[in-house]
Formats: sequence, structure tokens, C-alpha cells
Amino acid sequence: MRRIVFLLLPRLHLLDLAGPAQVFSTAANHGHDYTLSYVGQGGNVVSAQGLPLHADAEWPELTPDDLVLVPGSRVPDPPHWPRLHAASAERLRAHHDAGGAVASVCSGADALGQAGLLHHRRCTTHHDLQDELARRYPTATVVRDVLFVEDARITTSAGIASGIDLALHLVATDHGPGAAAKVARDMVVYARRNGDDQQASAMLRHRAHLNDAVHRVQDLIDARFAEPLPLAELAAAAGCSERTLTRSFAHATGLTPLRYQQALRIERAEHLLAQGATTDAAARAVGFTDSRMLRRLRSRGS
Repeated sequence: MRRIVFLLLPRLHLLDLAGPAQVFSTAANHGHDYTLSYVGQGGNVVSAQGLPLHADAEWPELTPDDLVLVPGSRVPDPPHWPRLHAASAERLRAHHDAGGAVASVCSGADALGQAGLLHHRRCTTHHDLQDELARRYPTATVVRDVLFVEDARITTSAGIASGIDLALHLVATDHGPGAAAKVARDMVVYARRNGDDQQASAMLRHRAHLNDAVHRVQDLIDARFAEPLPLAELAAAAGCSERTLTRSFAHATGLTPLRYQQALRIERAEHLLAQGATTDAAARAVGFTDSRMLRRLRSRGS
């Protein structure tokens, strides 16, 4: 089980909380083992939109598999950021020091900074707050014009709807691109917005188009990327001929369907290798009969 703990600060934005919570809740509905908890710093919290929210005073027991996520709050001008209590800061630091992951949406990055977690790390926040975040934490590197940034188990996102992108990315990391695509489909959002381009998943990187037929084919490949997928089956899903699909897919994504599937396989294999899997085990887990094809594709940067 992976517990997702939301730390609710005063004047939090509802979508900063609801977007990621909906992603993880939907993933749990699909059978992925997520449990959501909500904690505060002393009783209930009133959102920026005026809705009172219940927050537990006691934190659950956390393991290194768990994630603590801080939604953003309304920051007035001049900036007055919600204060993180010493006990909450210690909780965040201790969880990260123990190997756990932390994340933030929008101004929630400041809470991570107050906990000392942004020192010498890359991070981001809402574009209106980036200068202030950089001023408050001069040893941090504030990355601009991206949706989210990861650095050493710390993921920060730009704000509001980008919290959904961050959460979908984390689901894809946990369970593969097909799981994230299914969640996005249920939420009626395209799983296609990338964060830092150098860290974007293949699933997100090739979704910046409006061709619904190609999106349907990508959904199918995302969900079954480790299986053999004949072009005829993909064309049937798109409702067109194989030739038309190949042409449309290449125009929309810059890849053939096979190269797109290979990109997903390689990305998942890289994740498994980073977790300690052998090359043979990673290759078989993503659908290759042995490690030779995986090595060949990795060497050419496919």
C-alpha cells in the first residue's frame, strides 16, 4: 500500500487539493493500492474559496513508500505565505530523510522550503510566485516555464491544474503509462502535458496533439505496451486503414506506432533497472523475449 498524505495549510486552493486527490482516488478505484489521508496543523482548514475542510490532527504512520503532498494556498500581494509549524516541518524532513517522497502544488513549494528540503535542489511553483520563491530560498534552483520538476524524491509543480499532471506522472512512475492513461481517460483529461522536458515521460511527450483517433490508439498502446500489438488491431481501434493510421500517427507524434510502443517499453525498463532489476528481467517485464533488443534500442537512444 502507498499512502498519500495531503498536508492542508490555511487558504489552500481547492483544485490544488482536489486534482491530485482525484487522480490517486481514481487509480485506487482501478485496483492500485493507494490510501488517501488528510492532515492539518490544528483542526479544520478553511479553503481559499471559503469551503471548510476536515483535517486530522494526528499524522498516520509513514513508510518510505508513502508520499506527502502539500497543496498550494492563496498568497496575497505583498506575499504572505502560510506558516509551517515546527512539528510539520520536522515531519516532512523526517519522512524524506527516511527515503520517502514529498511533493507540492503551487505555493506548497514554500512549505518544502520552510522544512529545509529545497536547499541545492531544483524546484518550481506558480509563475507569479517564482521570483519570491527564489528570493526566499537562494540556494534552490527555481526552474521556470515548466509544469513540474523532480529532484531527489521531491516533486514540485507550477500550480492549479498542473497538480493533475504531477499526480498522473507519479501514477505512471508507480504503475506504468497505461495506468496513468486509464486514470486520465476516466477523468476526461488528456494525459499529455509534460513537466520538465528532460524528465517528461514518453507517454506525455507525444500527446501534444488533437487527433482523437491517434489518442485512442495511444491509449491502447499505453495500456498494453508489453504485448504484441499488430498494426491491423491498432487500425481497427482507430477506425481507419493501416496506411492511414501510420500516416496520421506519424504526423501527430513524429513516430510510428511501433516506435511509440518501443519508447514506452524502454522507459519502463529504465525504471525497473533503476529499482535494481537485471537487464534480462527488465526486458522480459516490458515484453521483449530477451535482453538483446532492449540493449540495442537503449544504445541507439530509441
